[in-house]
Amino acid sequence: MSELIGPLAGLLVISIEQAVAAPLCTVRLADAGARVVKIERPEGETARHYDSTVEGMSAYFVWLNRGKESATLDLKSASDLELLHRMVAKADVLVQNLAPGAIGRLGLSAEAISQRFPRLIAVNIVGYGHDTDYAAMRAYDMLVQAESGLCSVTGTPDTPCKIGVSAADIATGMNAHAAILEALLARERTGRGQVIEIAMFDGMADWMAVPLLHYEYGGRDTQRYGLAHASIYPYKPYLCRDGGSIVVSIQQNSEWHRFCEVVLQRPDLKDDSRFATNALRVANRHALDVEIEPVFASIDSDEAIGRLELAQNAWGRVNVVGDLPHHGALRRIDVLLPNGKRVRVPKPVLRSAGFANPPKVPSLGADTDHIRTEFA
Repeated sequence: MSELIGPLAGLLVISIEQAVAAPLCTVRLADAGARVVKIERPEGETARHYDSTVEGMSAYFVWLNRGKESATLDLKSASDLELLHRMVAKADVLVQNLAPGAIGRLGLSAEAISQRFPRLIAVNIVGYGHDTDYAAMRAYDMLVQAESGLCSVTGTPDTPCKIGVSAADIATGMNAHAAILEALLARERTGRGQVIEIAMFDGMADWMAVPLLHYEYGGRDTQRYGLAHASIYPYKPYLCRDGGSIVVSIQQNSEWHRFCEVVLQRPDLKDDSRFATNALRVANRHALDVEIEPVFASIDSDEAIGRLELAQNAWGRVNVVGDLPHHGALRRIDVLLPNGKRVRVPKPVLRSAGFANPPKVPSLGADTDHIRTEFA
């Protein structure tokens, strides 16, 4: 609602949401101008209590809840449940990521919605598909990363790891956002809404497509190589004389030839039969590193970058979180907290025009009274 012109202005979104996946979906809708009413338990949703890092508020909550309204309802109460149903009757979109089976117990099963609210777009975010053996399982980000095999291809040779941010939740929120936009377009043509299931596991399985295809059709497991690519080489960091670490990415043979001639100053390597194709370079990665590492170790980072630029090879620095606030490519927006303070967060990627005013993060239940009056 804060944007000068919101492409989703006029849409009402009701979200019974918590943690990351559903809130990420709905903050994208709010950023685009939709009115998002967040339904919370009287004690507040889970992410409000993860930490108090950002001026007393949770970093997760500040990140994912700007521009929303907060209404605290006790959905075990008949009167509050009736209020929810009145809200849903006027809504364009309903998003929920409650525990398995909970939405049905609230009288908002797929069948009930299809019968009572035929124009509603209802998105049920679940851990696993309802038609699978895992349908009743609770699902959290790291559990789904582990179940999907993502952790098995992430980390060092000795240690599988989760991705350091909430990858399963973020992917799910992005998928839900895209599904809603598609459903809104379809409703323009047909006049009917949809009940859509977005499973966290499906998102991670999709991300695992290449390791899966390599396993099923190539008969090989994807190994863990830390900060190096499993199937493209050289695509990894190399340590320079001054201690800087520069990631090099060579994906085409033409890039490989320029890398040998300009960066390594070893034109003989481009004709070495061990390294003639990417597949051979992957198979002989250790032998290749014996040739590359001494070159980078003999020059400083600036010289390495200069050579890579001259060769038109892709490169990147291995930064830490402390480098991100000062990164030349980082763009930000201001977000207003309930206490009136402003904090800065990364700019959402779709909002090139920015916002007319800083979107506000709601205090718990800030909009409950006017919601009760509006939907009485």
